[in-house]
Amino acid sequence: LSFYNSTFKRIYIDPFTYEDPNEAVREFAKEIDVSFVKIEEVIGAGEFGEVYKGRLKLPGKREIYVAIKTLKAGYSEKQRRDFLSEASIMGQFDHPNIIRLEGVVTKSRPVMIITEFMENGALDSFLRQNDGQFTVIQLVGMLRGIAAGMKYLAEMNYVHRDLAARNILVNSNLVCKVSDFGLSRYLQDDTSDPTYTSSLGGKIPVRWTAPEAIAYRKFTSASDVWSYGIVMWEVMSFGERPYWDMSNQDVINAIEQDYRLPPPMDCPAALHQLMLDCWQKDRNTRPRFAEIVNTLDKMIRNPASLKTVATITAVPSQPLLDRSIPDFTAFTSVEDWLSAIKMNQYRDSFLTAGFTSLQLVAQMTSE
Repeated sequence: LSFYNSTFKRIYIDPFTYEDPNEAVREFAKEIDVSFVKIEEVIGAGEFGEVYKGRLKLPGKREIYVAIKTLKAGYSEKQRRDFLSEASIMGQFDHPNIIRLEGVVTKSRPVMIITEFMENGALDSFLRQNDGQFTVIQLVGMLRGIAAGMKYLAEMNYVHRDLAARNILVNSNLVCKVSDFGLSRYLQDDTSDPTYTSSLGGKIPVRWTAPEAIAYRKFTSASDVWSYGIVMWEVMSFGERPYWDMSNQDVINAIEQDYRLPPPMDCPAALHQLMLDCWQKDRNTRPRFAEIVNTLDKMIRNPASLKTVATITAVPSQPLLDRSIPDFTAFTSVEDWLSAIKMNQYRDSFLTAGFTSLQLVAQMTSE
């Protein structure tokens, strides 16, 4: 009878394992009568069609705002299946940091996926619009929510593969929720979007993806942890593009040579260290999401631990990517050079570390 006292653990079921994918939709997504749905304005374009803001009024429930993804006319049966697979996946999850599925409309046209509405939209653009407006503790709170959602997904044996700030949505209370459970991006090519680089068998968002997943498609919760480290960097830099304007191939080469992103401006040292932990080459030495949640909780309970700001030390234990390889002949002073590479905030660190002349800086960078 040991079965009864072991807690029953839910495991995610891949909708593509069903012989008839419509069966997965019926099992995991509630059918909503289209008369309960009011479509309002367009808020974006998805992979399969327009995304709208609207309202949902179910019998006996209060009206709520929702996001409505639609499947554009003229779709193939395969596109319909791929579109609805996202609902079959989302419908299996129930967590405050995962986007909630309200239901689907499949009995009338257009086919729709209806989810909770997130007032502040995607996290990357939200942070760019509010650059510098949040305290470190607020940012850590956002990161904690994302980590909690990912911990839940990892416990359900679900590997996201595309964790990035653009796929996190933010509501009016600054709660961050993991979204974008579509699978089709791994199955088809679209050369127009450089975020996803084609490789055999699908597309990979290189800047966010762990080296083992790029090299031999080994996607695991540990590769999601690598991506989470990149999301931490995006959040602490208020939506800056990871690796700036480097090409995907340059990013791959730099990572292979053990280069890692430097701390964003004013980023606490403890947070940059957690990023570096997430970016360990050996995936077995990366922290698990449960540990990440605990680490962030400790920081929130003890904000003094976030007082020390990360600086780029003269001899980093880990080589950190510089935005540019400096040509010192063009500059007259250390300040001049730092200003040119947009690193003025490190002026005092450089001077106190003894780098008072460009010659000394040049020696440091060439060593």
